[in-house]
Amino acid sequence: MSGFAFILHPLKVGDYYRKFPWARFLPEKWAERGLAHLPPLVLGKIEGLPVEGWLISCPLTTTMLVNQSYPKVHRVLLKSGQLATKLGAKIVGLGAFTAVVGNGGRELAEELPIAVTTGNSYTVATAVEGLETAAKLVGYDISKEEVAVIGATGSIGRVCAFLLARKFPYLNLVGRDQRKLERVARDLLRETGVAAAITTDVAKALRRSALVISATSSRDVVIHPAHLRPGAIVCDVARPRDVAREVNEARPDVLVIDGGLVEGPAGLVSTFNFGLPAGTFYACMAETMILALEGHYQNYSLGKELTIEQVEKIAMLAQKHGFRLSRLRSFDQPLAEEKINRIKTIVAAYNNGRLQPLNPAEFLDNAGS
Repeated sequence: MSGFAFILHPLKVGDYYRKFPWARFLPEKWAERGLAHLPPLVLGKIEGLPVEGWLISCPLTTTMLVNQSYPKVHRVLLKSGQLATKLGAKIVGLGAFTAVVGNGGRELAEELPIAVTTGNSYTVATAVEGLETAAKLVGYDISKEEVAVIGATGSIGRVCAFLLARKFPYLNLVGRDQRKLERVARDLLRETGVAAAITTDVAKALRRSALVISATSSRDVVIHPAHLRPGAIVCDVARPRDVAREVNEARPDVLVIDGGLVEGPAGLVSTFNFGLPAGTFYACMAETMILALEGHYQNYSLGKELTIEQVEKIAMLAQKHGFRLSRLRSFDQPLAEEKINRIKTIVAAYNNGRLQPLNPAEFLDNAGS
């Protein structure tokens, strides 16, 4: 039987504890250093599909994937891919930071005899759908609002901008490299006719934007409570998260949704708990399943420049095989009706001219007084 595998890695040391509960009794640095020397392991299986699926560990945390020398990181990833091959997988997906190192999976694909995907195409499709769904849910007229893409020069952010330009005419592109931003903006103008504003200043872009997709490959949070305007909606696609958890407590007037989550067809389950409700999966993981179900055992979603055609194709195949956007969640919890109604009230006030966008700092000052 043909099949697929998906490579996971711990975002932080605490994620080890799902598989190795005894490690929580060790000092954190000891646990990280010791467990990082483990070989790749089979964490569990995906069941309920006509193809076999395995979940494989890469034992390196996000910090280690970034800080260790690339040759060492590549060796560990290659061993994980070789384990997938040995198990019988014909395609392997890369999760979280394993999809970032090595030129977006290209270098790993060159050394493995099986196909490789980062899953980024389906992640893009679900991020844009999720933002649009949330915006309409609370009453935004998406033809009139500014939308920011944080990480617009990256693999996910860049193609998100091109898809958003079809429905959101006012775009703010944010990245760390001014020249790369200029290149994306030129391509966007040439291909879509939308003239996007560009900046390396996250706070500046967020003060202007009601709607946000954040998809950086930063190890640290980039969006803090004081950045967001009241009524803002942020779809956070990044893992680790781009949005500080403090936003959830400090800013009840904004809505942060967890991006890139989908529900699978009935009966689809994981034997390994990776922190999501039963039947819910990351879109990058789902892309690997979809390609296997389709018998498309060829490289997909590799490198820095995804295409709209790739995104549209995987979205069509997802629908064919019973995958769909999950119920909206915020910071790992179902989106509360109370939160939705609060944002609806703010948006209605904007739409009726009863409220002008406030400086986020002014909101925080007023909330604390």
